Amino acid sequence: MLFFLEYHCAMITTVTGKNQVTVPARVAAAEGIEPGTRFAWSFTEREHVLEVRVLQSVPEVAADLRGRGARYRNRPGSAVDALLREREREDREEQ
Repeated sequence: MLFFLEYHCAMITTVTGKNQVTVPARVAAAEGIEPGTRFAWSFTEREHVLEVRVLQSVPEVAADLRGRGARYRNRPGSAVDALLREREREDREEQ
């Protein structure tokens, strides 16, 4: 009986000749899907069952990364300077 309920409660779409699928309006509204939204499609262990994930937009990813490098910002000098100092130290240790 569960299969019957799942099938009749599901929103059904059709694949076009260009392998395109229309996202049902209810799904798009609930997930914030708009033109340009990207999806990640994956196979699952169940036959004929796919997983579709809505990917973050580039601005959302950038916002999530904002501030992640703050602990490195307060170090004196540039990253290049730090690398040069590290290589000089390694050269001294090898001698």
